[in-house]
Amino acid sequence: MTDALDAWSDFHVAMLGATGALAGLVIVAASVNIDKIVVARTLTARLAAGIAGLVLAILTSGIALIPHLDAFWFGVLVLICTAGATGFQVHAALTLRHDPGHGGIVPRAALGFLPLAAYTAAGVLLLAEVPAGLLLAAAGSLLALVVAIVISWVALVEVLR
Repeated sequence: MTDALDAWSDFHVAMLGATGALAGLVIVAASVNIDKIVVARTLTARLAAGIAGLVLAILTSGIALIPHLDAFWFGVLVLICTAGATGFQVHAALTLRHDPGHGGIVPRAALGFLPLAAYTAAGVLLLAEVPAGLLLAAAGSLLALVVAIVISWVALVEVLR
C-alpha cells in the first residue's frame, strides 16, 4: 500500500503549499485586530481551532510525503496529529457553550469537527490498510481548508462588530 500513498504525492505537495499559505494569511489577518480578538474568548478559541485544523492538514500532507512510509504508520501519525487538533476544537466548543448569543453551540461548533471526523476515519482505515483511508485523508485536508476559511471569516467579521 506504500505505492498507493506515493500516488497521492502531487496532491499532498499542492495541499502543503496551499494550506501553509492560508495559515499564514489567517494569522496575518488576525494580527491586524489582535487586541480585540484576545479580549473575546470565543473568537480566540475559534481562531485557534481553525489554525489547528490547518496545522493538521499541513502535518498530514507533510507526513504523507515521507519516503517509503507505509499506510499503517501514516494512519498512526494521522491519528496522533488529529488528537492534538481535536483538543483545540473541543476547547472552542466548550468556550462557545458559555457564549449566550449568536445561535446555539451545535451549529457553531459542529463545522470544526468535520475535518477531524474525516481524519479520524482515515487513520482507522489506514491502520487496517484499507485504501479508502487515503481518500478520507484527502477529504480531511480539503475540509480543513474550507472550515478554516469559514471560521476565520466569521471571527474576523465578528471582531469588527
